[in-house]
Amino acid sequence: MSRLPASTPADRHDPYDADRPLMLRCSCGQDHAPQDHAAALATQAEAMANNHIEASLMKALFPVDSVRRRFLKAVGANTARAAIASVLPLGALQAMAQDKAPLEKKDLKIGFIPITCATPLIMAHPLGFYKQQGLNVDVVKTAGWALIRDKMLNKEYDATHFLSPMPLAISMGVGSNQVPMNVATIQNTNGQAITLANKHKDKRDPKMWKGFKFAVPFEFSMHNFLLRYYVAEAGLNPDTDIQIRVVPPPEMVANLRAGNIDGYLGPDPFNQRAVYEEIGFLHILTKELWDGHPCCAFGTSSEFIQKNPNTFAALYRAVLTASAMARKPENRELIAKVIAPAQYLNQPETVLTQVLTGKFADGLGNIKTVPNRADFDPIPWQSMAVWMLTQMKRWGYVKGDVNYKQIAEKVFLLTDARKHMKGLDQKVPDGAYPKFTIMGKVFDPAKPEEYVKSFAINKMG
Repeated sequence: MSRLPASTPADRHDPYDADRPLMLRCSCGQDHAPQDHAAALATQAEAMANNHIEASLMKALFPVDSVRRRFLKAVGANTARAAIASVLPLGALQAMAQDKAPLEKKDLKIGFIPITCATPLIMAHPLGFYKQQGLNVDVVKTAGWALIRDKMLNKEYDATHFLSPMPLAISMGVGSNQVPMNVATIQNTNGQAITLANKHKDKRDPKMWKGFKFAVPFEFSMHNFLLRYYVAEAGLNPDTDIQIRVVPPPEMVANLRAGNIDGYLGPDPFNQRAVYEEIGFLHILTKELWDGHPCCAFGTSSEFIQKNPNTFAALYRAVLTASAMARKPENRELIAKVIAPAQYLNQPETVLTQVLTGKFADGLGNIKTVPNRADFDPIPWQSMAVWMLTQMKRWGYVKGDVNYKQIAEKVFLLTDARKHMKGLDQKVPDGAYPKFTIMGKVFDPAKPEEYVKSFAINKMG
């Protein structure tokens, strides 16, 4: 038998070439042995998944095709890929993809309010974290928190961006029908502020706020509880000395401009947006009241978890991966770019960058640097839930005896969070009930009733 002609392409195997191992071509047409077929397909699938994630990020960063092509032409594909790899946790995503548990439901609707508190839940969409888990998620921008609540109660949404106290209230039947809800992760810590209209620059002392009208996003919100706490510490009764109105976050700036309110304790980017529009100033960041306080959460109904445990686990992994990425300061400018477009926050990128990087104008002529102005620690500490319940008791939203520990442990899924964080090689904290300090006063979650009674101004029934 003669040898193959010299013109044979170099990548075609010559069975008589003593310098190359004998390889039988696979029936699939690819250049690997039949016994290596499964491994080769797995490698190809992994490469395709990584390419999909990289492509998703590139499209999120440069949604206009012509701009994206110019960027790739200017820096080259390898440089672009290296830049993406520096911020994208591909290793964690690959590990997650190995989980073969069948998903009970793949097409999901997740509600969100267009605020920076929802950053992990939102960014998981354009960056492909949901798709990597085999989920087809539609993140739905929603007008206000009452609508979020109603759509969860009506099962129009599978999971949602919650205010952290909302699942507690709904699970107790306070302010709505009683339906068991759960907090899977905290979406953000800090990230709020008290913003005042420019006409009040001479009224920086809260003791001077008697008669002021304030907006908060919802009754069962950290915004409401922290505003009440703050003015009560200044000696004002929040139920009689000021007015507190519920205003959806996207409407806060317009109401401040129109003079309908004197200020608000609201979520970003609307505090920074008021400064950007030159109609308000940042009176105080809420991190100065309670550094590391929770605000928003990712959650769903207990029924959804029971019926779709594998789908819920996949959602958990996607959101935790996004939270880990959002916590890194070096990723903040990129994330601002990803969540700025109209389908997400619809905000100027410069406003989001100021919020997320913590380098910002305060509306009083100062440029401040506060790196943890917003953070994304996902741990649903059960002592956080107990504190929220103490404030619901303090201000008369719940009456009678409250089983703080039982409710906190039923609603805030700390054990689940630990399990999924460990599976993603993320740092898993110890304990369940850490103490916190709010405006210089230590909160001991083991003594909630003593804490409630310790305040001179309250509305306990």
